[in-house]
Amino acid sequence: MNHRSETLRVLRTVLALVVGNALYSLTVVLFLIPSGLITGGATGIALAANRFSGLPVSAVLLVVNVVMLVAGWILLGRRFALSTLASTFLSPLTLAIWEKLFENYVLTDDLVLSTIFAGLGIGISLGIVIRSGGSTGGMDIPPLVLQKYFHIPVAASMTVFDLIILVAQAVSSPKEQVLYGIVLVFVYTIVLDKVILLGEHRTEVKIISTHTDEIRSVILSELDRGVTLLNAEGGYLRQPGQLLLTVISNRQLPRLEKMVRAIDPACFMVVSEVTEVRGRGFSLEKDYRNP
Repeated sequence: MNHRSETLRVLRTVLALVVGNALYSLTVVLFLIPSGLITGGATGIALAANRFSGLPVSAVLLVVNVVMLVAGWILLGRRFALSTLASTFLSPLTLAIWEKLFENYVLTDDLVLSTIFAGLGIGISLGIVIRSGGSTGGMDIPPLVLQKYFHIPVAASMTVFDLIILVAQAVSSPKEQVLYGIVLVFVYTIVLDKVILLGEHRTEVKIISTHTDEIRSVILSELDRGVTLLNAEGGYLRQPGQLLLTVISNRQLPRLEKMVRAIDPACFMVVSEVTEVRGRGFSLEKDYRNP
């Protein structure tokens, strides 16, 4: 059973890496190259080289990725390099395929549409790759090297590298495309964050009441949800008590509130939305045991 689960996990990871890289490359071919939009990362370097010298974007991207992979292997270790190996070659390979299939094809001349869909495509594809546990490689590696050897924050150095790459492209690009390229970076950054945090949203409820046993019973029996009891102390009167913690689906919240208020109208409830929950009853099957 464990072997089967591990096999399925590996297959899902491979599928996510292939789909993520293929979608990223398709976005580059359909929206970035025809529109002349600028972007950061290794793709930005490849696009800049293409506009200056006419070299194929996929070929330049492959060279940049391989150079960065070797640097990562030497400076960050074999384990890190292996985690970036798939995307190092998948991205240029799928890009070369799309370049052949959509050679000289222009989906739209509208810069606004190109910016929006490029941002969506890049954000979603990178999110798929990162959620699968893979790495996009390329220009992700220099910031990690700087962090390891010089303790420079990754976010700061990555921003500097992206700005340098954007400026290199801006030199040969019309002002309008440069401005839309900046918007593109913001769009795919926001989309990427959303995809990484994407999950089945749940509701976390904390309840402070003098009727904890009754409330615990109805949550277990009526909602079929787990409850955790935490020792608590009132901040004003310093009276000891218990805090109930439970995680439920969004649809169960009105029912829970109604049941709790019927038991203790004066109880104190804190309701929060959580992005993802893992464990028994959510990512794992429920395990019913006699108390």
